[in-house]
Amino acid sequence: MTFLPTLRRLAAALVLSGAALLATAPANAQQEISPEHLAKAREYVDMTDSAQLYERTLVEMGLRVMRLMIQEDPSLRDPLINALQTVYDSYLEDRGSLYDQFARIYAVRFSLEELEEIVGFYSTPVGEKLLGENAGINEDLQLALGVWSRNTGNEFLSRVRQELRNQGYNAPAVEAPAAEDEEAAPQ
Repeated sequence: MTFLPTLRRLAAALVLSGAALLATAPANAQQEISPEHLAKAREYVDMTDSAQLYERTLVEMGLRVMRLMIQEDPSLRDPLINALQTVYDSYLEDRGSLYDQFARIYAVRFSLEELEEIVGFYSTPVGEKLLGENAGINEDLQLALGVWSRNTGNEFLSRVRQELRNQGYNAPAVEAPAAEDEEAAPQ
């Protein structure tokens, strides 16, 4: 198996899966979900990191805005911090509609009975421990993935260069590309 045909198959598979997703999206969006089913999905969202995704996203937006504005006018630092906090707080008050959308995503994929089992698990001592440890686990996974990605990027480049030399080509002396958005946490 060679790299380019594999890449072409991957691209074709992505196109086909995207088309299949688009074809089923209207059906999923129109699926009737009982209020009880949606409430159980919302209970799951509220007890897991799914809901914390919103807060992390708001913080990341705030940091980007802060960097941009302070670069343009460093004297805005103090008023900017106050403005960011006010805007952040207002978005926190409005999170319910987004969490309801998260709940709908789970309700479409899991039956009411499945969601009851899932919520039941997270209500056990082991499930509660998992919920409590998720943030630390995700940080550790992000750190390990970052280290692995940086190390593997250099090794990957080195191995490609060696393979080109093995095939009789003069491999260019380039640096390994930086990992895509190293600040992004795995979800």
